Amino acid sequence: MAQLALSSRLRTARRPRLPYGRWGLRACALAYLTLFVGVPLVVINVSGFQNGLADFWGVITQPLVLSALWVSIWTAGVMMLINIVMGTLTAFVLVKYDFPGKRIFNAVIDLPIAIPTLVTGVMLVLLYGPQTPIGRWFDDELGIRIIYNTPGIVLSLLFVSYPFVIRAVQPVLLELEANQQEAAYTLGASPVVTFWRVIFPAIRGAVISGGVLSFARALGEFGSVVLVAGNIPLETLTGTVYVYQQVEGGDMPTAAAVSVVLFGLAFALTLLMDVVARKEHGDAADQSA
Repeated sequence: MAQLALSSRLRTARRPRLPYGRWGLRACALAYLTLFVGVPLVVINVSGFQNGLADFWGVITQPLVLSALWVSIWTAGVMMLINIVMGTLTAFVLVKYDFPGKRIFNAVIDLPIAIPTLVTGVMLVLLYGPQTPIGRWFDDELGIRIIYNTPGIVLSLLFVSYPFVIRAVQPVLLELEANQQEAAYTLGASPVVTFWRVIFPAIRGAVISGGVLSFARALGEFGSVVLVAGNIPLETLTGTVYVYQQVEGGDMPTAAAVSVVLFGLAFALTLLMDVVARKEHGDAADQSA
């Protein structure tokens, strides 16, 4: 019986292992990526350049298009700067301190991802609209109109992009060793100096990645912006809302051309984030070596 079992194991070991499973998994993943990401991107780029480069350039350099793209870019930039500061602060508080309701607060952070963006727009209109006490106070006392103006756009982008920096920085802070901070305190460093000299260099890559992700997310925001911006041409009209208007008007080539620009910006930001991540990983490897 022992000899029979040994010969059976030998036959099994000699049998060549065919890499069907491994190649099948790769083919499945690549096919899914190609079908649901690659093909739509090819289609939008082909549609955007279907009338030639000159026509594409003529479309994206129109004053209305340039204004819409600029509104999207600068409002997303303001949002990113605020999110980097407040997101990093929030992540630091969640990791370093215990307080009542911490678990609930930690769970609420992800709500902006789950809430439909149209609902976000409705909430902001009901809270800051010109018909509300808060909206009237800002308008009458400070001369600032929030809804149907650029502050409303920034507020909506802050809401929908709120979790990105926090969730990027939080895991890195959790992995930091406390002995480095304790050593800095022992040497007489203040909490501010310790943060800038010890903590921030370790989380810098995560902060940048989270900020870039929130910026890219803000460039593509539509649902909340279309309700709070007012969509005034050359003032509060954003790139995504302009694309929607062109689709509604049946001008698909123009919509595709502007979409190509938005896609190009998002793709460039993704590449930048990958470069930053690789650099930070390389620096961390050098320091550990």
